Amino acid sequence: MRNFQYNSAMRIFPLGESALTVDFGNEISVELNQKVLWLASFFEKNPFPGMIEIFPAYSSLTIFYSVSEVRKNFSSHQTAFNAVKAEVEKVLSQKVEFIEAPRTFEIPVCFDKAYALDLDFVASRCNLAPEEVIEIFLSRTYRVFMIGFLPGFAYMGEVDERIAVPRLENPRTEVEKGSIGIAGRQTGIYPLNSPGGWRIIGKTSVAIFNMHDSKNPSLLRAGDLVRFYRV
Repeated sequence: MRNFQYNSAMRIFPLGESALTVDFGNEISVELNQKVLWLASFFEKNPFPGMIEIFPAYSSLTIFYSVSEVRKNFSSHQTAFNAVKAEVEKVLSQKVEFIEAPRTFEIPVCFDKAYALDLDFVASRCNLAPEEVIEIFLSRTYRVFMIGFLPGFAYMGEVDERIAVPRLENPRTEVEKGSIGIAGRQTGIYPLNSPGGWRIIGKTSVAIFNMHDSKNPSLLRAGDLVRFYRV
């Protein structure tokens, strides 16, 4: 259990006419991400009148709302944004107790050359042998910071700086489902065949996204922990 104090570095600003963003800081941080997920969880369980949906990211939360519904239910405020901002600030003024109980997944990876399209590049750029890259990659537990880009695509981190490499200058037109890539200090699994610019170092047979599961189509969610192992 951890107590979180929200400080002056936090910003709340409008995103268009019907959305508001709560920004806790521009960095990859477990602590900031936990604050985002706590706030997202609160509003999922306690939506205010007019709230439509919420989108958590690495260190920010965006809340979409119906301007007319908010104005109708919070008529004392001059604008819908001011009303929603007041609701957010009311929640953030509380002493937050965050109980951390993340789910943990172990995901198999095949590093055969047919699936590890950029493993040799990563090794060469980082002055390592391919086997060393694999060993370093497997040595960490990765946190799912957010879901985005594609349905079920989990942005995970942080990758060891010894094997952090930039994206491709020219993205591939198609990356196979299950491919595991690195982009900077992030790693991720492509849930579907799609274009992509991350450096591919392996592939998993685990289904990351199931469009036929209407309740839980995405295997992973923000806050989960992932460990990879070799097959």
